[in-house]
Amino acid sequence: MPSMRTERDSLGIVLVPKDALYAAQTQRAVDNFPISGERMPRGFIAALGAIKAAAAKANGELGLLGADKVDAIAKAATQVASGSLDNQFPIDVYQTGSGTSTNMNANEVIATMASRVLGKGHVHPNDDVNMCQSSNDVIPTAMHVSAAVAITTDLIPALTTLRDGLQAKSVEFDDVVKSGRTHLMDATPVRLGQEFGGYAQQIDSGIRRLRMALDELAELALGGTATGSGINRHPDFPRRAIAHLRTHTGVPFREATNHFEAQSAKDGILMAHGALNVLAVSLLKIANDIRYLSAGPTSGIAEIRLPAVQPGSSIMPGKVNPVLSEAMMMACARVMGNHTTITVCGQHGNLELNVMMPVMAQAMLQSISILAGACRAFHDRCLTGIEADRKQCRTLLELNPSIATALNAALGYDRASEVAKTAARTSMSVRETVRTMGLLTDQELDKYLDVRRMTEPGIPSA
Repeated sequence: MPSMRTERDSLGIVLVPKDALYAAQTQRAVDNFPISGERMPRGFIAALGAIKAAAAKANGELGLLGADKVDAIAKAATQVASGSLDNQFPIDVYQTGSGTSTNMNANEVIATMASRVLGKGHVHPNDDVNMCQSSNDVIPTAMHVSAAVAITTDLIPALTTLRDGLQAKSVEFDDVVKSGRTHLMDATPVRLGQEFGGYAQQIDSGIRRLRMALDELAELALGGTATGSGINRHPDFPRRAIAHLRTHTGVPFREATNHFEAQSAKDGILMAHGALNVLAVSLLKIANDIRYLSAGPTSGIAEIRLPAVQPGSSIMPGKVNPVLSEAMMMACARVMGNHTTITVCGQHGNLELNVMMPVMAQAMLQSISILAGACRAFHDRCLTGIEADRKQCRTLLELNPSIATALNAALGYDRASEVAKTAARTSMSVRETVRTMGLLTDQELDKYLDVRRMTEPGIPSA
């Protein structure tokens, strides 16, 4: 057993590890919630530290806190934000739904460190570090700050790199005409570059949606205190504290339009994760398409070749699998599961407070982190090395019966359908089938069966 010391809170005496920087309320939470062993995410703790530093500075500017305490609290809070004190945040994610335990954990650690910095007097966790605040506005503020910072500094840059990589491939593959496929069946021709251009647009749209979500995350609950009324805080506190957060993060945070909405509902978080959920669907579609297009090498589509990054089987020699696609798909599945968690949690904004915030914060930050990581890995280890098998694309396209669609204008739908069915049944090309049936001259066929033109708007031969 570690050496213990005695601490006291409003409920009485608590034994705390002697060397711990936290005090009674943190220890109570450790004792009460031995559930998962999962702690609050690093980004969330960083946001808490930034909020506490901003709050101290605002309270100093308002004349509510002496300069010596402001400086000491800000220095200690900065240590919390930096991660150097993460071992002092032992509370499980599955705790009080308001996150009060984690807020008090921060208050206690910062108070201890600030008292050491001050070298005299005493910094109180509630009266000083938590001045003009409540867990009920600090925790939702930390949720928004941590999510907005992670999206801005981690996810959007990763997505931008992936989008640009897909766009570069769309240019590289623009000359590759191949079979389109709908319902997984042969359809009219497309260019491989057009497919990759579509993927690039999906990611670009995902970035746009995230920027819209950032506008909602920029609204902060700080200043609502216990119920949204702002009791026990200076009228100018939120404006000043949020200004410091803007300076610290570079994100244009602002005070919530309505503090009752900001604390009782978590619609902004749900909306932002909705954008992540859409992005996960887009990324899974892209990863899955690339998996299909590379399927083979002899029994599948095999129109593209993926870089071989690792052996694919413990028993089949030489087998190589689309592992980066599979990793991306699993990451996306996790995000979709997180969206269900956040959706359920968002429904529990009971009266003046949502009571499922810690797990919402964890799910949100996990989604951002794994999507960013998956995008970087997919780009670096897969996308940049993709090659087109131009010969295979031509071979499959030549046998594609849907090329007969271009003959509608010359033969009509019914006769063109007969050509397509005959070509599929006999494994002949559409061109050979038309010749055999004596329907058009070679000159007319050249005019109608220009596959490159089929990949663009217009009526063949017009």
